[in-house]
Amino acid sequence: MRVGLAVPQYGRFASLASVLEVARAAEKMGFHSLWAGDRLLTPVAPKDRYPGGDGSIPEAHRVFLDPFAVLSVAASVTTSVRLGTSALNACWYAPAVLARSLTTIDHLSGGRLDAGLGLGWSSDEYAAAGVPWQDRARRYDATLDALEAIWTTDPVSFEHELWTIPPSHIEPKPARRPPLYLAGFAEPALRRIGRRGDGWLTATLPIPMLTAMWQTVCRAAEEAGRDPGALRMILRANPIVTGDGRPPRSGTVAEISAYLAEAVEAGAHELILDLQHTATDDRHLLDLAASFQDELATRLG
Repeated sequence: MRVGLAVPQYGRFASLASVLEVARAAEKMGFHSLWAGDRLLTPVAPKDRYPGGDGSIPEAHRVFLDPFAVLSVAASVTTSVRLGTSALNACWYAPAVLARSLTTIDHLSGGRLDAGLGLGWSSDEYAAAGVPWQDRARRYDATLDALEAIWTTDPVSFEHELWTIPPSHIEPKPARRPPLYLAGFAEPALRRIGRRGDGWLTATLPIPMLTAMWQTVCRAAEEAGRDPGALRMILRANPIVTGDGRPPRSGTVAEISAYLAEAVEAGAHELILDLQHTATDDRHLLDLAASFQDELATRLG
């Protein structure tokens, strides 16, 4: 069982000191991976509900560091822990620019990149990024096509109504073609994961819902002639650790770990713990991370 940790990035943890301390410590503690998210702004009057909790955007998200910069810093002070994005809002970036940023992290880290991409949920952020909210799924598919071309061919040539890459050398190439983990919960998103992703970036859902969605991913893989057994489910948990909660969103370390162990039995291959909403400082975050490690080791063997 692989367990990853969200790298310090937002709220009280949006500082160089936190990134350095937690990245170094996480690797020493045996965490498999470090993950960064992608948030551009916090609207005062959002048009869309935040996907989780009561629908309001967490206060901590008002301060949010760039994921590429954060992972580059983490890469500079680690040697083996994998570095992932959970998840980049792929449509905000021209594919050539996105490929360059991701490949740079892969190159500087010695091939440790796991690329996680999603569509995002905020039309306000799309407006600020200057990207149309309409037809975003089509833009997303074209972005995936362009990334594959950039990472696997030389010279690269890509022609689409949205972007044109003339025959060009785009280097460096990644050490290997990075795994592409895709986010999403609607059926079209799940079927896309099965058709063309290397795995599913998901969140803490009721186990029956998690299982049903994973079955949709696997069926789509089979229909596309792919091996569903080669796909990975990566589950991100953003818990509030408290003595009186409702797992998996809140509760004791033991209660939340019990849910996570059940998710592993339901098919999750890797867990990501984001403790920035509940920890008070770097030391507290690392202590909680160690507590989860111990509890999960006991439950999962």
